[in-house]
Parts: sequence; structure tokens; C-alpha cells
Amino acid sequence: MRLEVENREDAGVIVVSVHNDGDPIPSEIAGQLFEPFFTTRPQGTGLGLAIVRRLTEAHGGSVTVSSAADAGTTFRVHLPTLL
Repeated sequence: MRLEVENREDAGVIVVSVHNDGDPIPSEIAGQLFEPFFTTRPQGTGLGLAIVRRLTEAHGGSVTVSSAADAGTTFRVHLPTLL
């Protein structure tokens, strides 16, 4: 797993990226990732990504995800910078 933080001053955002080189997210579940209580884990609650997205959006930001077999999966949290 790799974590990166970028200050994109020209765009007025800070981007926090979390990257995993493991298996990609199957396309058939990609649309459900941020739904509350959706999980693929036996012991999961399905609340983690839903909470991350809700908190991020409450602060004027957004969350994106990209996943491919050759590149792994990257979640990006975009947050506006404070003036």
C-alpha cells in the first residue's frame, strides 16, 4: 500500500491518494463501493467507504476510485484548501 499527499495550489485542493497493487475491483461491484452496508468481506460492516465519502463531501470535497488489473486500485480524496 502506498499513501501520497499532494497540495495542488493551482486547483485549490489537497489530494490524498491511497494505492494498492493487489487485485483490481471487479466492475460488477464498482458501482456499489460507496453504498452503506455493502461489503465483500465476511466480517465487514460496509460502512468505511460510505463514511469517508460522506465526511469528504460534507467538507466540500470528493472521492474517486480507479482500478485496473495492470495498475492496481487507487482511491483519491480531494479536499479544498482553506484560505
